[in-house]
Amino acid sequence: LQGIFVLGLPYALLHSGYSGLLLIVLAAALCCYTGKILIACLYEENEDGQLIRVRDTYEDIANACCKKRSPSLGGVVVNVTQVVELIMTCILYLVASGNLLSHSFPYVPVTEKTWSVIAFVTLLPCIFIRTLKIVSKLSQLCSLVHFVIIFVVITYCLTQMHQWSWAKFRLSLEFEDFLVSVGVIIFSYTSQIFLPALEGNMKNPGEFRCMLNWTHFFACILKTTFALTAFLTWGEKTKEVITDNLPSFLETLVNLCLLTKALLSYPLPFFAATEIVYSCVSKDTHSNYRSPLLALTVRGSFLLLTLLMAMFTPHFALLMGLSGSVTGAAMTFLLPSFFHLKLKWKKLSFLDKCADISVFILGFLCSLAGIVCSIKGLLEVFG
Repeated sequence: LQGIFVLGLPYALLHSGYSGLLLIVLAAALCCYTGKILIACLYEENEDGQLIRVRDTYEDIANACCKKRSPSLGGVVVNVTQVVELIMTCILYLVASGNLLSHSFPYVPVTEKTWSVIAFVTLLPCIFIRTLKIVSKLSQLCSLVHFVIIFVVITYCLTQMHQWSWAKFRLSLEFEDFLVSVGVIIFSYTSQIFLPALEGNMKNPGEFRCMLNWTHFFACILKTTFALTAFLTWGEKTKEVITDNLPSFLETLVNLCLLTKALLSYPLPFFAATEIVYSCVSKDTHSNYRSPLLALTVRGSFLLLTLLMAMFTPHFALLMGLSGSVTGAAMTFLLPSFFHLKLKWKKLSFLDKCADISVFILGFLCSLAGIVCSIKGLLEVFG
C-alpha cells in the first residue's frame, strides 16, 4: 500500500495545497472501497444464503461479466491490462535502481544504464521464485526498509520545526499541476491487482475486509504525516522526490535504502505477471505448464524484457504515465465498479449503485485527464 509514489506526496501537496490533504484521505477511502467490491465479486450466495467463493481471479470476474456475449473476452482484456501494468512497474523499478545508484556514487565513471544492468544482475534469482510465500517475505523486508526511509525523513523534518509555516500552503491552483497531484496521490494506494490472490491465500478470508480497513487507515495516517511534515519543512523548494531535499549525508543513506526497496519490490509484480501467463498457457495448451523448463523460459523472458525496455525505451517516464493512466485507473476504479454493478445489480441498494457509478465516473475522468497530460508531454518532447 505504500510504494515509491509516497516520496512524491510532499511535491503533490506543493501543487494541490489544502485540497491535497483531503485527497490523501479520499483516495484511501476510495481504494479501500474498490478493493472490497472487487473481492465481493468473487462470491455468490448459495441456496442457504451463505457466501461461497466461486471465482479465484480478476480474470474469472471479467469472464463472468462477459459470458453472455463472449465468455473469454473480458478475461483477455483484464489479463492484458494486468500484464502491461505489472511489466511497466517492473521496468520502473529497474530505471529507478539505475538512477539511485548513479546518484549515490556520482564519482564512479559508470552510466545510469550500466547501473541498471548491475541492478538487473541482482534480480536474476527471481527466475527461481515459485511460490507466493517467498514473495511475501521479500515484501515484508521491503516494508521494513520503507519504514526506515519514512522514519529518517520525518525525524529530520521534526528537527526543522522552528521554520514550519502554514503560510506555505497554496490557495490558488494550476489545473494541470493539480491533475499531476491527483495521479500521484491516488496511485500511491493502488493494490487491486494483488487482492484476489491475497484474499485467497489468507488463513481466515473472513478477516479480509477488516484487514483492508486497517491497512488503508494506517497508510492514510502515515502518508498524511509524511507529506505534511516534509512540505512544511521545505515549502516552495520541495522537489519531485523528497529525498533530493535532504542534506548530502542523509541523501546517500536514504538513496541506498530506496535502492534496496526497489529491488525488493520487483519480485511481487514480476511473480504476478508470470502467474498470469502461466494460467493462460495452461488453458490454451491443456498441458503441464508448471514444467521446470517452461517456468525458467517464461521468467527469463520477462526478466530480459524488463531490462531491454528499461535500457532502450526513450522517455520512459512519460510512457509510464500514459500506460498508468489507462491501466492504473482501469484496474483500480473502472473495472471493480463496473463488475460490481454487473454482477450484483439486483442485490445492491440505491446508495450502493450511486457509489459504484460515482467511482466509475471518477475513474474515467482521472484516466482521461492523465492520458491528455501524458500525450501533451510526449508531443512537447518530440517537438
